Amino acid sequence: MASWPFYSGKNLGAWGEAGAITTNSEEINKKAKDLRDHGSDKKYYHDLIGHNYRMSEFQAAVLNVKMKYIEEWTEMRRSNAKKYYEHLKDIGQVITPVEMDGVRHIYHLYVIRAPNRDKLQDFLKENGIATGLHYPIHLHLTGAYSRLGYKKGDFPVAEKLADEILSLQMYPELSEEQTDYVCEKIK
Repeated sequence: MASWPFYSGKNLGAWGEAGAITTNSEEINKKAKDLRDHGSDKKYYHDLIGHNYRMSEFQAAVLNVKMKYIEEWTEMRRSNAKKYYEHLKDIGQVITPVEMDGVRHIYHLYVIRAPNRDKLQDFLKENGIATGLHYPIHLHLTGAYSRLGYKKGDFPVAEKLADEILSLQMYPELSEEQTDYVCEKIK
């Protein structure tokens, strides 16, 4: 089974909430269909506690139009990522994403690591550059997992990474002037 989120901020995003799953299992397929329709495979007969996860026709129409452009948009993102990489690769305090041989990254986000991330983020904000902190909270320290009894220091690598990550602007229409400006300020 695979899931495909089409949240509006994704590379291929709908106008609102949307998503899909694919599977080659009849059992998983039936359960997913039941869960998406209030836990029912027959109107008013609910065998499971489900939700309303039916994607609207409007969302599907938006995605259908956007599919025509996804390869072009992906290549534009890849080009922007290459510009970032070329400008930032030799800065000792910045770790950039690396593409492995045989892998084609789509750059939904362009996330760098910087040991002084908070200071860098503040400086960039002062210079009109928006950044993001995607998943900055250590998962094992969130309320959802408090019952497991983990404490700060139990996952030092994950905690270090979460404290260093910073997402730079990334979208297909990002101009060379914009990437140059961001990199100039980071330097």
